[in-house]
This record gives sequence, structure tokens and C-alpha cells, in this order.
Amino acid sequence: MVQLYEDERLDYLLADESMRIIQSHSVFSFSLDAVLLSNFAYVPIKKGNIIDLCTGNGVIPLFLSKRTNAKITGVEIQERLASMATRSVDYNNLNDQINIVLGDLKDMPQKLGHGKYDVVTCNPPYFPTPKVDEQNKNEHYAIARHEIHCNLEDVIRVSSQLVKQGGKVSIVHRPGRLVDIITLMRAYRLEPKRLQFIYPKKNKEANTILIEGIKDGNADLKILPPLVVYKEDNEYTNELKEILYGTN
Repeated sequence: MVQLYEDERLDYLLADESMRIIQSHSVFSFSLDAVLLSNFAYVPIKKGNIIDLCTGNGVIPLFLSKRTNAKITGVEIQERLASMATRSVDYNNLNDQINIVLGDLKDMPQKLGHGKYDVVTCNPPYFPTPKVDEQNKNEHYAIARHEIHCNLEDVIRVSSQLVKQGGKVSIVHRPGRLVDIITLMRAYRLEPKRLQFIYPKKNKEANTILIEGIKDGNADLKILPPLVVYKEDNEYTNELKEILYGTN
């Protein structure tokens, strides 16, 4: 059994009915971006160490656990979300593989160690912090969406500090920040190696990017085939169905 608080619920992890995740409409539930990042990121199959920054309710560690036997650490600054993540890990009997750490990602290199991780993943806040009176009144939503506790440079700097030489850092973000991401990656010794644009529909502008950098890698950026989310009838494309449900 799992302890649920307030308005929390147990949801299936997409089509995998063997795994459940604690969610709540009053905090930021996981989105397609987290699913796409979990599918995009390189993971060692049998062993290694992975860390997921801005882990929220632990969705990316849960997804990654289906692809790897490596040890996975999730870092979350919000106590409510870290609690949900910890209880979801416990519910799925993954305590031996996944550890959730409550804290500020900026403190993690000193707390957890420099150059310790083979892979770093992050689904960070996308937007600069607005004025206080313009922020979402729901603190959990505001922190998830806006750079209140960390900005893009913090994420990339810390990722570079945590990842091993030759290790990989994967981030999901918005196309409008691509130049900033590449500039910061190179400033912190992460060479961009893979980039994929996500389009809501064919003939629409991309609204999401997935990018991977390698610590001190050689310059050689590969642009992956585009991924379209919806067909014209608003049904998921076959590629999306494959990612979400393992079938098209």
C-alpha cells in the first residue's frame, strides 16, 4: 500500500500497468516533455550512475528504470514533489535502484560528488522569472515553469560538474533557447552531439527540442529526424504511439 495525501492519486505510467506514479492536480504533473526526454536520453544498460535534475514527482527516473539497471538519483527542491517521488519509488519496489534527494541542484556537486555520473538528464523550468505579481499563484506551478530557483546556466554548469569525462547530458527545452543552450554547453565543456526538433503537427513550428552534450567531446553535431506529435485529426502519430505505448 502507498500513503496518499490531500488530493493525490495513483496513475499508471502510460501503457505500463506494472508501474504507478503519484500525481496531484495541485502540483505539476508530468508532461509529454518528460516522456520524450526519457526516450531520447542515452542510458547504460547494465550498470552506471544516472542523475535527473528537477526530477519533480520522479517520472524520469521511473521511466529510465525500465531501460537500465544503472543506479538513478533524482534531485528535487520542492518537498511536496520529492515526497511524492519517494513514495512512488517505494510503491514500485525500486528503492534499490532509485534514490530521491531533496535539495537545490546547485548544491549537488559538493553534496554528491564531481564527475560521478555517466548520464545527467534535466527537464528544467523553461521561462525567465516574471515579476511577482505576474507569477502563477500556485507556487508549485510557478517553480516548475519559471527560473525561480535555478536558471539555464545553473542547470548546464551543474550538469557539467556532475557528469564524468565523456559522460552525456540530455536536456529538453524550448527552441527559442537553443542558441543559449549551445553557447552555455560549450562554455561549460559540454559539446552538443545530438539535437532533435519536436513539432506539434506537420507544417507547424517546432515547440520543443531535445539536445545531448558530451563532456569534452569532439565537435560533431548530429540533427536527428524531426518528430511530429499529432496527425491532422489530432491523433498521435505512429512515432509518438511507439514512444508512449510501445505500439503504433
